[in-house]
Amino acid sequence: MWEGRFVTAQRRGRWEFAGRSRGIRAAVILAEVDGSVILVEQYRVPLGGKCLELPAGLIGDDNGGETVEAAAIRELEEETGFRAERIELLGEYYSSPGMLSESFTLVRAHGLTKVGEGGGTKEEGITVRLVPRGDLPRFIAERRAAGLAMDVKLLTLLDF
Repeated sequence: MWEGRFVTAQRRGRWEFAGRSRGIRAAVILAEVDGSVILVEQYRVPLGGKCLELPAGLIGDDNGGETVEAAAIRELEEETGFRAERIELLGEYYSSPGMLSESFTLVRAHGLTKVGEGGGTKEEGITVRLVPRGDLPRFIAERRAAGLAMDVKLLTLLDF
């Protein structure tokens, strides 16, 4: 139906859905340092506000042929200032399969070293949050009460 640089709107029969164009996928990164999970807050245009998320980024959006591991290492450092020694692949997932064809690969970062401030690009304005694992439910509740949106992938961190 419609295709932009990053998003497509499609129809199969009567079903309408959106997806990524050009076969671009995303890497979502589980990263911990000294018992704290690394999270990011950033403004998201579709939400009209900030969202609390796991670090993540697009694979091969600028240079085709990029591996999941290379993209995850690059994005983790850009967004958080931490460099991973190794990336473990945890599988491909779909966040909203009734509406989106987009998938992401979940990875775990190992051997983290602080090499910079993070924060992403100037346009992204990312705030890095190190949250002790035991404080996650409280921290998420506080950020929600402060008006932040919560990315569904945070559920991977919570025990119910």
